[in-house]
This record gives sequence, structure tokens and C-alpha cells, in this order.
Amino acid sequence: MSKIKKFFSKKKEEAAAFKVKLMGNSMGEGHKLNTPKQEAPSSSSNSRGRKYEAYVPPKRNELSNEARAAAAAALARIDKKTSREFNTSLSAVKAQAKRELEAERRQKEEASATAEVSASTTSTSSGGDNRNLACEGVFFRCPMVSDEILPKKDWKVKIKEFLYQQLEEGDRGLTACLIIHNCNVKEKADDCIATLVRYLENLITNPTDEKFLKIRMSNKIFSEKVRYVEGALDVLYAAGFSEVQIDDEPFLLWTREQTEQDLDLPTLVDALKNSECIPLELDRNLKVLLPSQARRVVLPNDFYRLAPEEIKKEQQLRTEAIQQAQMLRTKAMREREEQRTLRMYRYALIRVKFPNGLFIQGTFNVYEKISDIFEFVQSCLADETLEFNLVATSEGKFGEEDMDKTLFDCKIIPNSLLLFCTEASSSDGSTGDVNYLKEELFMLVQAM
Repeated sequence: MSKIKKFFSKKKEEAAAFKVKLMGNSMGEGHKLNTPKQEAPSSSSNSRGRKYEAYVPPKRNELSNEARAAAAAALARIDKKTSREFNTSLSAVKAQAKRELEAERRQKEEASATAEVSASTTSTSSGGDNRNLACEGVFFRCPMVSDEILPKKDWKVKIKEFLYQQLEEGDRGLTACLIIHNCNVKEKADDCIATLVRYLENLITNPTDEKFLKIRMSNKIFSEKVRYVEGALDVLYAAGFSEVQIDDEPFLLWTREQTEQDLDLPTLVDALKNSECIPLELDRNLKVLLPSQARRVVLPNDFYRLAPEEIKKEQQLRTEAIQQAQMLRTKAMREREEQRTLRMYRYALIRVKFPNGLFIQGTFNVYEKISDIFEFVQSCLADETLEFNLVATSEGKFGEEDMDKTLFDCKIIPNSLLLFCTEASSSDGSTGDVNYLKEELFMLVQAM
């Protein structure tokens, strides 16, 4: 089965499962009137007791002989400049973290951590030094296409190339439905699909009516909503239409014999109605940081909903408004201003600080849940069964009632520092020399 057919098959299974679940929730299980009512199953099980795989770095292509030779020469030049390499062994990283943690305590960095994190709200990346960015950007995965990890704009190009390749190899009708969704703006795609569905449903209902067997290509509706939309003509060709000249005017004429093999019109209509953009999965872009590296809190432009120029203008207008009405702002006005600020962001950068001074950093959508942060941290632990909690510097500890709240609800965006704690560390206050992370993650620590 091709990737395109697997995509639509999965969509049908999800729709069927949703209907079953919906019916189950509305009807409930039957029982006899004289049967004693059973107690509901206990819900005390920990919602974050699941196991998660460790972060797996993306696969890389094999280097050519020329690239290997160039890399070897570059390494030789580097070795001449410095013979000291950054040691990523567990003991070396722990020692470095301990030294930096002691320096951090002496300078009382812990007291000002919240102020440093919140400062990035006004320190947008409007042409600043890229070396000060907290991360390179926002990256995604697309298992349907490949195992690569790329920015969203690169995935748009990659997905388009993938779909047109599939169009040539087979499943023309189903692939063309996905091209309409993925290669056009939403408004144009929706209008096109509505028009195509009307054409095909007319054919299904009236297969012998001559007026539904042909489409005048100069027709205004067809020209505006179908003809110049990517993938639209391929859908009609797969349905059985072919271009002909009638009275020196171009028409699309339908014949059953021209319909794509193993494809019928009802299936094509369902594909048009149910197709969607190929989903992208947000990559956590996991990083392990030393205390000195965790001071970089400037976010790249990808985290914002607005363009850099719009962000700068928005902040200038907000500053002026606050200065003019600083003494007259009510609580409701302040809350509206805060919500307006939060809505500027699509993604959030979450850092978790461990007692030994190391940090882990991940990227989240602002509408992901607090439980997703716990799952991310749990997947990085050497002991994934360890009971732990996270403490927000402004909100305190997260409880079970917070697990279904979003990052937006808890106002821990655009970036936030969370403290990792266990019952043992919170009872005796010991930071100790305990390492909680998997040893393979120390390879992600970068030299300064």
C-alpha cells in the first residue's frame, strides 16, 4: 500500500473510532435494574506514569570521500589551534556544572533568574546577534515524508516535492486531493474543493445527463475557483475528464473509461472532503545546558505569530499606552494587556533546572498541556519511574489538577524556568552531586 493510500486509510480508521467513542459516551453500558451499581474504576493512577523513549538525534546521510577528506583537514587545522577538546564524559560535565553552579551562587544568580527569563519578552530577535539566541529556531518532523528535522518553511517545499513525486508514481486522484490542501492558501483550496465536489456529485447523481458530462473551461466559476488551483485539474483528470475542443472552445469532457483504475467517483468525493494538510510534529529540539549557557534567553523570530517589524511596532504602541495611562489602568485592563501579550506567541521555550546545576531545554506549542512537559522531562531521566515534580518560579508546584491545563493557561510563555525536585531533594534541601539525566544526553552538552 502506498503512503497516500495509508494516509487516507488512517483517516477512515480515526473517523470510525471517533464514532464508536461518541456512541459509547452517549449511550453508556447497559445493566439490569436489579443489579447493584458497580463502583467506577479508580482514577488515582498517575497520568504521567507512561514510559517515553529517549531523544534520538536525526539520522544523517553518509559523507562522500571528498567530504571526509575535507572534514579531516578541518579537524587537523583545529587541532593545531587547540589540543584541548571539550570532554562530554559524565564526570567532566558534572565537575564543570558544579564549578559554574558555585559561581552562580556567589553572584546570587538564582534570585534574578526570573527577571532574566522575563526580559526576553522585550528582547526580541530583531537583527540581534544570533549567538545570543536561546535556540536556532522551531523545527518539525514529518514521518509520512522522511525522517528529517526541518523548519516549517523547508517542510512546505519538501512536502510539495513529495506529493508531485507521488502524483507521477500513481494514486493520481488521492494525491491531487492532498496537493490542493498542501500547495494552496486555505481560502482558495476550500472554494476549489467545494466546486469539485459539486461537479462530481452531479455526475454521480445524473451520470447520463449531458450537461453534467462536460465543463466549459472558460466558465467564470471554473476559471476563478478551479483552473488555476494546484492539483485541481489532476483531480478532474483522475475522475475521467479529458480536455477536448468543441466549436473551437476548450471543454473538459467526462467518460467512464477515462476514470483512473481502482478509483470510483464516491471515493474521490470522500477524499476531497476528508483530505487535509499533511501533519507536522513539533520537534522538542532538546538541549542540555550548563548554568552559564542557560543565561541566553533571546528567542528567534519563529516563536512569534507576528513579523519582527510588527512585534517592534506593537511593543512601541504598548509602551506609549502604558506611559499615558499608568495611573488609571484597572485590573481588567491589565489582564487584557497580559492576554494580548501572550497571544503574540506560537511556541514556548521551557527550561528545567536540576539540583546539580544542569538544564534541559525543549520547544513546545503554547497550547500543549503541562502533562506534556512532565512527559518530556520523564523521557530524559535515567530512571523513568522516578517520582518528581516541577516548580514554576511564579506559580509554585504543579499538581494533578494542572496536568490538563495548557502552557497558555498557566502563563508560562514565551519562556519559563522550572525547577526539578523530588521528595528526597525537597525534604533535606540537598542539591548534592546526584545525576538524574541519561548519560547519552551528555553528548548534547556543547562547549562554550
